[in-house]
Amino acid sequence: MAEINAHLASLGRRLKTGTIVDASLIEAPSSTKNRERARDPEMHQAKKGNQWHFGMKAHIGVDAESGLAHSLATTAANVSDVTRAHKLLHGGERRVWGDAGYRGVGKREEHRDRAVAWRVAMRPGERRLLHPDGLVAGRERRKASTRAKVEHPFLYVKRHFGYGKVRYRGLAKNTERIALLLGFANLLIAGRYATG
Repeated sequence: MAEINAHLASLGRRLKTGTIVDASLIEAPSSTKNRERARDPEMHQAKKGNQWHFGMKAHIGVDAESGLAHSLATTAANVSDVTRAHKLLHGGERRVWGDAGYRGVGKREEHRDRAVAWRVAMRPGERRLLHPDGLVAGRERRKASTRAKVEHPFLYVKRHFGYGKVRYRGLAKNTERIALLLGFANLLIAGRYATG
């Protein structure tokens, strides 16, 4: 992914001053019908909505202007999104967008000296209570519109490239595979903006 991003930077696709952060669950087989008679020890389960999922999380940082993924961190599924936000920033951003899973990110120790405007979404329950034509509701819609770009790399990785389920045991090999697929997604996203 780093080499592909360096190639895109040489073509004029540089990182700007804003980053969008997000994480996505990638399922792993929960079956114990294998040689070790155990599930993958590096994967864990997490509850999303009212459903439990077993697997890992891919945390990515995406440039707010171009939509290109510039950073990746992987963890077990039970690791909170906010704990990996510092690994997703390139250091030159002035604004960072995130969903409600990143609430309180600006108060964390690793971000104390960072001069960043955090644009973190409200929780869905709080947002439903807002008047639809109000100032705060409009601000939340603008945040959501910007944050939508972070879903495009996940769309390519999980749907177009078929990586909605892990292929290997452990995080290391799966991380390498996701990084490669994110690099390919960046090429497709950069090509889409170049032609469109």
